[in-house]
Formats: sequence, C-alpha cells, structure tokens
Amino acid sequence: MIQENISLKQYNSFGIEAIARYYAPVTTIDALREMKIVYDQLPVKELMVLGGGSNILLTKSFNGLVLKNDIGGIQQIDEDDEYVYLQAGAGVNWHSFVLHCIANNLAGVENLSLIPGNVGASPMQNIGAYGAEIKDVFHSLEAYNLQENSLHTFSKQDCEFGYRESVFKGKYKGQYAIVSVIFKLAKQPTYNISYGAIGQELEAMGVTELSLAAISQAVINIRSSKLPDPAVIGNAGSFFKNPELSNDVFKELKSLFPQMVGYDLGNGHTKLAAGWLIEHCGPEEGVSWKGYRVGDAGCHAKQALVLVNYGHASGQQILQLSQAIIDSVRQAYGVTLQREVNII
Repeated sequence: MIQENISLKQYNSFGIEAIARYYAPVTTIDALREMKIVYDQLPVKELMVLGGGSNILLTKSFNGLVLKNDIGGIQQIDEDDEYVYLQAGAGVNWHSFVLHCIANNLAGVENLSLIPGNVGASPMQNIGAYGAEIKDVFHSLEAYNLQENSLHTFSKQDCEFGYRESVFKGKYKGQYAIVSVIFKLAKQPTYNISYGAIGQELEAMGVTELSLAAISQAVINIRSSKLPDPAVIGNAGSFFKNPELSNDVFKELKSLFPQMVGYDLGNGHTKLAAGWLIEHCGPEEGVSWKGYRVGDAGCHAKQALVLVNYGHASGQQILQLSQAIIDSVRQAYGVTLQREVNII
C-alpha cells in the first residue's frame, strides 16, 4: 500500500529528516512488481529502493516513490562436502544473518559482524571489514530490473566486485532492486585473525580456543569501542574510502610524512588509512578534523572516518563538512578522498 508524504528520518541511520512524496514497503517479489506497476502510473519520475538506510545521506526530500525493501527469509538451498549455500532475502538484517550462520557453524562472515544495514546492500557495496569481504563468500544474487520489470540472476563475475564497489554502484546504479543473495559458507572454518586488533582482543577476552563465536564477539567488541551506535548518534559508519596509491607515490609521501599509515596490497599499490589523513589535518592550523563539530554536524571523536549527526544536522550540512574534509586532505597531501556513502 502506497503512503504519501512520509518522513524518512527513522529509515536512515544518519537520522536525517527528509520527506518521501510516496512510500511503500514491499515484502515479496510480487509486491515489488505490483508497486512498480503503480509507480508507472504516478505523477512522479523518481524511484528509490531503500534497504537498511545505513549507507545513504539524504540531502533533500524525495519527490518520488521510495520502495522499502523488506523481503525476508533465510533458507538453505544447496550443500556439498565443503559448503552450505544459504539464500537470504534482501531485507534481512545483516548482523542477524551473521548470527544465524554462526549458530549453525557456518564460516565466512564472522569477521563482518555488527556491520549495519541489510543483506541486499552487502553485495552492492561489497562490504568488508577485518580482512574479509562479501566477495569471499558470495555465490549469486537475484535482482529485479526496474526498467524491464523482470528478474535476473547475477554471478560473482557479473557483479564485478571491487573495493566497496560493484556494478550496482556503477553502470547499473538505480536500475535494479536486489531481492535475495546466495552465500557460500564453509563447513570447516579457516579462522582469519590476521587483522591485528582481533588477535589482541581475543587475548584480552581470555580466548584459548578459536571459534566462530569468539571471533565474532571480538569484532563486535572492537567495533563497539571505536564506532558510534547509530541509535545514539546518527551516522553511516565509514564515510570515506581508504585511498589507494602506487607504491612509488606512497614512498614519496612517506618521505615527507614519516608517520603516514599505509598497507602494501602486494599489487604495486598501497592502501592509505583515510582516518589518519583526516586526523592529521584540519579546518585550521593546529585543529584536527577528528572530534571537530560545526552545529550538529561533526567528525567523530574516536574515529575520524565517521561523520555524525549530533541531533538536527541536515544532509546538506553533513555533505558540506565532508567536502571541507576532502578539500583539506587534498591540500595537505595531494590525495583525493572518495565518499563511500551514497549521496541522495
């Protein structure tokens, strides 16, 4: 059922106030198809498919139809000697899916615990954390073509995964609504604790025998200590991507800034820590962006990568702050940050 003039404040993790001219939740593919038919008859031209709202910044009200993707369900669809294949609806909460896998001793997503948002956005963003990415456990997905009103299957190769990228953020942006994802989970875990903080946290927890649950809890502890809870302070997690430079360019920068943090990717490129770049420059001499606040828009005090809404910031104010940070980092280091969050 389509509703009119609905506030989207509770549907985006930044807690930004914006009004949708039309709004309709959908819980099945058939409902999605029906609402698309209705949309074609509405006197508006804009259409947005909204999932968990954890990776968007609303900079204005939306004069179109917002389809809230609440397609649920988790089911096993296949199994072989090594793997179990689980299909999850796009509207399933991501962390709930991770906990489901852990409860059933299925490995591969434990390092991705507590990432906000829903399953449908996970391949769109190729979400990643603590040495793991969606592409590592992805098998395929089904997506509804909003122009052709037809259902399509995308393989791993079709998705063209990159660093926080896929075809759904690039050439097919706005053309598809992901309805379900099939994940390939291992029966026998290969524990990934190479990310330094995980090993330290496991030690602090007194863990002597590794398990999926222990690694998940370590990740939860780390994220909770560094990142603000969107239910308390509006945010969308990491606002910027970690930039990648050639090793030669990084060496030049490192000679100028010896403390600069970088990670050799082994392919001739180095990934910089965007948080370090942001923290070590600022709006004026001697002032860091980290912890900086203008009105209710700010840069989080514990993690410079996270922009926050302390209450009543507008999307435009958050966007303006992000641009000021981009300009500052470019001026200081000659490096141009890219936003990870989708601007709407």
